[in-house]
Amino acid sequence: MRLRELAAGVLALALLTGCAQSVDPIERLGRKAAQEVRPHGHAGRPVRSYRRWGLQAPLPRAPRPARAPALRPAGPALPLIVSHVPTHDRVVFLTYDDGAARDPRFADMVRELRLPVSVFTADGTAAPVHGHLPRPRPADAGTHGPRLGRTTLRGLPYAGQRAEICGRPDRPRPRLFRPPHGAYDGTTLRAAGDCGVTALVLWCVSMNSAGRLTYTRTARHLTPGDIVFVAPDAATGPPLTQRTSRLLARLEERGLTVGRLEDYL
Repeated sequence: MRLRELAAGVLALALLTGCAQSVDPIERLGRKAAQEVRPHGHAGRPVRSYRRWGLQAPLPRAPRPARAPALRPAGPALPLIVSHVPTHDRVVFLTYDDGAARDPRFADMVRELRLPVSVFTADGTAAPVHGHLPRPRPADAGTHGPRLGRTTLRGLPYAGQRAEICGRPDRPRPRLFRPPHGAYDGTTLRAAGDCGVTALVLWCVSMNSAGRLTYTRTARHLTPGDIVFVAPDAATGPPLTQRTSRLLARLEERGLTVGRLEDYL
């Protein structure tokens, strides 16, 4: 008899416990959500996304400029020559060549962090590629043509430079253009302007394949409006994602973020 009473008591306790769970679904769901939810950073990005790439916090989203910066073209019907954008917005601009777009891990990084990088394309021949990158293409990456396979345009006659810059007639013409190695002359400007280019994009800060920053001005640190060129990977040295992570960490230290170049030019 006592054994039967004890069994009944255990059963009653189990039923009561089960009822307590069933009559309080909000508490149960709250516990489940607390177990499953991941902390989110800016714009709903999971914390693990930025920590995966070595950042201490999500990069702030860059503001949209209220108006275009005051930049003067090189002359009538000629494009701008820009290596630094005059702005008080705390943004810098990261630029790469098309080798970056063929790195699937870099594509993941750009997509997860939503980096508005600019990629200047090339097909390795005299004919440029406009508006196309080999897959995988990084999400949020603006693409501009061309960064040509030719060693330099400087010194070529007008017809040759115009053919290089304009490319095939069935491809869109570039609005932003980076001459190979940043080398150009007056003929380059004239040919680029005739091809519809509005700005020759150079840089005032570069990161080499070893991850070292070089500045072409007096200030030895990153400042708002800097255009940064990140060199492609070399046979030795840190991979592109690691070098970009180091660069982003420097931006964090300076209270800067990555801006979209097209919004300012």
